[in-house]
Amino acid sequence: MTQFVTFQVADCLYGIDVTGVQEVLPPQPRTPTPLAPPTVAGLVNLRGQVVLAVDLRKRLALPPREDDEPMMVVVRVGSETVSLLVDRIGEVVTVGPESFAEPPETLPVALRALVRGAHRLPDRLLLVLDVDQAAA
Repeated sequence: MTQFVTFQVADCLYGIDVTGVQEVLPPQPRTPTPLAPPTVAGLVNLRGQVVLAVDLRKRLALPPREDDEPMMVVVRVGSETVSLLVDRIGEVVTVGPESFAEPPETLPVALRALVRGAHRLPDRLLLVLDVDQAAA
């Protein structure tokens, strides 16, 4: 059994293995980073540590958010700490290997490159995010 921290970006439910998540935070002020790629939303000061913020909407080639400020899922990527900006935080779900499948062929190409696979939940699909690729 594996536990995933879940979150939503647009209409999709994503998950990251709970062991890879440092913390989940409400919106934080970001400092713009000139000349950074468009997926970089800025830098965030987390208790004295400067952390890169990656906007998953831009990374997934989705339209910008229209309402609330994004929530933050703070993860470790190699030796770096990175904040992934998401629309909404979900809950921790536990799934077994029997519900896992390869990424669906119907996913857009930009999304397939960032997803390791999917778990079939009773009411929807949980896409397992490849954190290393998403934060790149």
